[in-house]
Amino acid sequence: MSAPVTEKKGPLAGIRVVEFAGLGPGPHAAALLADLGADVVCVQRPGVIPPEGPYDQIQRGRRVVEANLKDPEQVEKVLGLIERADVVIEGFRPGVTERMGLGPDVCLGRNELLVYGRMTGWGQEGPLASAAGHDINYISLTGVLHAIGRKGERPVPPLNMVGDFGGGSMFLIFGILSALVERQMSGKGQVVDAAMVDGALALSHMMWAFRGRGVWSDERGVNLLDTGAPFYDTYETSDGKYMAVGSIEPQFYALLLQGLELDPAELPQQMDVSAWPQMKKVFAEKFLSKTRDEWAAIFLGTDACVSPVLTFEEAPSNEHIAARGSLIDLDGVTQHAPAPRFSRTPAGAPTPPAREGVDIDTVWT
Repeated sequence: MSAPVTEKKGPLAGIRVVEFAGLGPGPHAAALLADLGADVVCVQRPGVIPPEGPYDQIQRGRRVVEANLKDPEQVEKVLGLIERADVVIEGFRPGVTERMGLGPDVCLGRNELLVYGRMTGWGQEGPLASAAGHDINYISLTGVLHAIGRKGERPVPPLNMVGDFGGGSMFLIFGILSALVERQMSGKGQVVDAAMVDGALALSHMMWAFRGRGVWSDERGVNLLDTGAPFYDTYETSDGKYMAVGSIEPQFYALLLQGLELDPAELPQQMDVSAWPQMKKVFAEKFLSKTRDEWAAIFLGTDACVSPVLTFEEAPSNEHIAARGSLIDLDGVTQHAPAPRFSRTPAGAPTPPAREGVDIDTVWT
């Protein structure tokens, strides 16, 4: 089977990517590259085209070819595809693609311009390199998971954003694009070893800096950005909903107090850490006196850095998100629009996940 190729738009138009089907950050990285114009072809096992449903929306924006990677003839066809590609993305455990005959040495031997992106949790080397894991495991060894949570309570997994997507796919993309830039100067490709454990550590640079200055405690919920500060937290409102408060700078904090109708002369100093628990009680009582939307109206248009906490259901109707078109409907599923945005080479609309494969012999010919 073959299918017409939709004209690609965006700053990565003309970049060809071969993605080996996987889970989580690898497909996410491929989707984001496709959003920005890359021509992504996903290599999938025979008979496993993504099923219809919301979960497979991460497969948007690319074509799918089927190949049995245990069959030398089909491996050779995939290598023929890689010869014409700029980028490979694979998310297997270390050594798997080598055993398939599709490792970086073989692929770079066939295409010296290739950027070979490897996405794992633990990296290609080290004692845990071959161990299984998930987002929660990768961030548990970095100190990041330990830091997230309220005082006296258990650590709270931050969904799977810090490991899988923040520390994983985003750093894989960062590495791939860096290697493509370097290729323009050297004329050579290279291997990108993207590990979620490394990316999560890079994302936590500010906490490490605070700690180095002696202003970050390992105790949860007592620091500036971990709900310890009364002016950086969420508060329940009278209708059981929540407001988010991020009034860190003095001028923003003053506007917070003004909106809450609190006299600063009757409160401790903002940065008096010993008084933070007392101030939290005062703020909590105030926020419980009105509904979320009443507080949202009070702080709307101010620089207090106070905003309503919306649900996923509510977010699409938010005036700002709607005005920017930050969420779109694709195949009946609400999801993010391509990001970031470009003035001269804007991205096109993403295409829905493929429902059938294309003939590998028709790709890039």
